[in-house]
Amino acid sequence: MPASTELANKQAYHPQDRKSLWKRLKQQKLLMLMSIPFLVYVIIFAYVPLYGWMMAFQNYKPGSSMLNNEWVGWSNFTELFQDDAFLRVIQNTLAMSVINLVFGFVSSIALALMLNEVRKIFFKRFVQTISYLPHFISWVVAANLIMNMLSIDGIINKVLVSLHVIKEPIMWLSEPHYFWWIIGSSNVWKEIGWSAIIYLAAMTMIDPSLYEAASIDGAGRFRKIFHITLPGIRSIIVILLIMNIGHILDAGFEQQYLLQTPMVVDYAETIDIFVLKYGINLSRFSFATAAGIFKTVISVVLLLAANRMAKRMGQERLF
Repeated sequence: MPASTELANKQAYHPQDRKSLWKRLKQQKLLMLMSIPFLVYVIIFAYVPLYGWMMAFQNYKPGSSMLNNEWVGWSNFTELFQDDAFLRVIQNTLAMSVINLVFGFVSSIALALMLNEVRKIFFKRFVQTISYLPHFISWVVAANLIMNMLSIDGIINKVLVSLHVIKEPIMWLSEPHYFWWIIGSSNVWKEIGWSAIIYLAAMTMIDPSLYEAASIDGAGRFRKIFHITLPGIRSIIVILLIMNIGHILDAGFEQQYLLQTPMVVDYAETIDIFVLKYGINLSRFSFATAAGIFKTVISVVLLLAANRMAKRMGQERLF
């Protein structure tokens, strides 16, 4: 049978498909009823607030009706892209996001691989617990700990001076070219254990007989990691990478807001801090809403592009 004819047969409408769909819906009606509250929650708190996006196309005045404000078209977006401060904020956001993405991915996968090779259960549980704990600390507490460690008389300066790595203590949070790396390092310290959980869970799904067969063939630990473990969790890595690319403009808010000082403020502001500054502090609601819409649209585009690229490469994808 020619390929075109076979494809046409596959795409042809079959009445039994519709009957099968209704049959499955009828069989799963309880599951669908249980999902209704969550669906209502998402509509109310995720989609209804999009009504406020109209402010980006208006000269919004607080206290007036949404539909009675002056419509200004794309002027807020035009002003946004001509604002040097916004371009600087995008640069900061992208730099910190890429550092967080690379550091976070590599460190969490490396920790999961090391923990997977540990045979002493007590030591494995101890390391897991120690690495998970920082995730449950709020950024308010974590930022104070980091500021104390990086202060002039903090533990970091004392260790580096005693090891003769630096000649004199450094005010780390006052040096602009250190700030992005401090954000990346502190993010790894706080989230490495939590992120490794997913990879450890994926590793438990790998068939143990593959490791036994590799051992019989004389494979060492590193060969098992590269030829069995990493290919076994590749689908999880791809899915998480796609999701993280969709959040590339979501570099964070609390971390940068709490750790910034007047000397590094030009390197610390992200899009979220920019929106807060213009929307709340300066009462430029329309301008701040335009910045928020830009972030959302670019995030969706990046997510779809990453998902499509994964599909073309024959990898797992979100949809």
